[in-house]
Amino acid sequence: MGKKGYVGCFFFTIYGFFILKFGSSEAKMVPALYVFGDSLVDVGNNNYLTLSIAKANHRHYGIDFPTHKPTGRFSNGKNAADFLAEKLGLATSPPYLSLTSTVNNASFMDGVSFASAGAGIFDGSDLRYRQSIPLRKQVDYYSIVQEEMTREIGAAAIQKHLSKSIFVVVIGSNDLFGYFESSDLRKKTTPHQYVDSMLLSLKLQLQRLYDDGARKFEIAGVGTLGCCPEFRLKNKTECVVEVNYWSVKYNEGLQSMLMEWQSENKGIIYSYFDTYAAINDLIQTPASYGFSEVKGACCGLGELNARAPCLPLSNLCPNRQDHIFFDQFHPTEAASLIFVNRLFDGPSGYASPINMRQLVAA
Repeated sequence: MGKKGYVGCFFFTIYGFFILKFGSSEAKMVPALYVFGDSLVDVGNNNYLTLSIAKANHRHYGIDFPTHKPTGRFSNGKNAADFLAEKLGLATSPPYLSLTSTVNNASFMDGVSFASAGAGIFDGSDLRYRQSIPLRKQVDYYSIVQEEMTREIGAAAIQKHLSKSIFVVVIGSNDLFGYFESSDLRKKTTPHQYVDSMLLSLKLQLQRLYDDGARKFEIAGVGTLGCCPEFRLKNKTECVVEVNYWSVKYNEGLQSMLMEWQSENKGIIYSYFDTYAAINDLIQTPASYGFSEVKGACCGLGELNARAPCLPLSNLCPNRQDHIFFDQFHPTEAASLIFVNRLFDGPSGYASPINMRQLVAA
């Protein structure tokens, strides 16, 4: 490569860093983005958890990120949280623990991510990962942030700020994974009872966010969990029907709960994203979206690259654009971008009762 090529690469690397650090070239559409959830939207909180083994802080994670380095995102590049921020004209909301673990002048007013890999609606969903920040604790941290911002600018100003900000909640997958991988849990409770309990617990945490000023919510359902490479590996490379069935049932219950919750509280506006439908589209008609591999992971070992997690010594596919899944559970950057485009501008088959663009304008 000649000097001109190197200059071009350098420019795009710097440009990509600028976009990620300082926000996209889009006009700022909302004051801030507050993110709650699991590894689908974690941008580095788990890097600050000493005991956690759910960390994406090693190669091959981040190989296609603007810096080409691992960042704590379970992706080859950016994840949904990054793309959501870009859509809104914002910088990616920084990990909460990065703002509290060091002397940092960043303001909570610009948005914060509380998301944590391995987290669930229930506190014990992360047992196999040893340590994460469950949803209840994420909301605890948000309450601390809300109090700090209130001290900073006053109650009236912060309520106006929060009422226009977007609160993203992407959670539930680890709870369902935990249920179907635990013979003990399955003996104690039926899938129906478990899903109902998930929804009740989630509603309590959403209410806490509302009580602390949140008004606009973007809430994602769970995906086709039975089609993750990890589950396909256990079922002769096919999707596990039972897991997908209860993923759908949870999503149906979530939509009903959200309608009920909205009717009980003044001023709630929400958009529900059907992650299941979005992923299922890619699996059913991959070629129309530019994918050729729907079953296996890009990074891993053994059959379907799913017998081991993505580790420094794992196999890595040469073209991440071909794959829906980067590792045993998580989408590639290419798939995440498609999901966010659907979430933001999608028709009612993906986003209901309104999409995110309408949520912003409401």
